[in-house]
Amino acid sequence: MAVKENKDCLYLIWKSEKNRTQYIIGELSKNTQYEFKYGTEISKAQDAGFMPLISFPELDTTYRSDVLFPVFESRLPDKKRRDMDSILNKYGLKEYEPYQLLKRSGARLPIDSLYFIDPIFETNKPFKRVFYMAGVRHYIGCDGSNCDKTLEIETGDEVILKLEPTNSMDNKAIQVLNRDHQLLGYIPRYYSSSIFDLIKNNRKITCTVSNVDKNKRCDECIKLTLEVD
Repeated sequence: MAVKENKDCLYLIWKSEKNRTQYIIGELSKNTQYEFKYGTEISKAQDAGFMPLISFPELDTTYRSDVLFPVFESRLPDKKRRDMDSILNKYGLKEYEPYQLLKRSGARLPIDSLYFIDPIFETNKPFKRVFYMAGVRHYIGCDGSNCDKTLEIETGDEVILKLEPTNSMDNKAIQVLNRDHQLLGYIPRYYSSSIFDLIKNNRKITCTVSNVDKNKRCDECIKLTLEVD
């Protein structure tokens, strides 16, 4: 759980179709109320084509609600679905709680490029994050279309994290390498700065492949689990 100012926080990510960059465009938090406000990268996202959400038209307003905002809850599976128990089990939940399901699932939809992530704030405590590796289509040999050509990657494989401070797009970029030091992809941009600093501070970090699904789109092909002691 990422806590900021005594609030449980999530970041809303938008991926530009124009430049493929992931922007932190908003922050959803929960305490006694739910709050949503646009993030510090909203101007850059607008330059890349992002349009303000219809439910939140004003960029400098903090929106509040006693219940989870309908625009976000509508991204979740219907509570009455017959397979809801299996969905909850998939995300490690014992009961249906919209905010927790939003956090665990990311609430991705095929109709847009929005999803939620559990941010990493500075902490000395152990924590774990699960996320999809970025840049897969460019590095594992499939060219985004031929899954049979991919490098051999299996669930449970431990991967190596290598800092890439000379990266012209992000000087805190982190490469993800296999045991043969072949480049598989990158840590997503929204986590790279925090994990870069953790590595620099010599925190003990283990990163493993938690799922490989070549039937998914490239953005959801390889899931990683990062554990920090």
